[in-house]
Amino acid sequence: MKTDIKVEVDRLAADPRISDYDFWRSLKNVDNEIFHIANNNEPIPFDMIRWRSILKRARLKRGHA
Repeated sequence: MKTDIKVEVDRLAADPRISDYDFWRSLKNVDNEIFHIANNNEPIPFDMIRWRSILKRARLKRGHA
């Protein structure tokens, strides 16, 4: 699965159609959703954790913290 994440990170970071704002907004949306799920004491879906990691890494690969 680590290879899948790296491939997805590379693909998203290289996509010129995705703006820095798109990365920021998507990451913010995922973080907010995880927060709401955790506040309701529900299990956080693994896919959400995976996408948060992918978005963070792709954003960093582009040179933004």
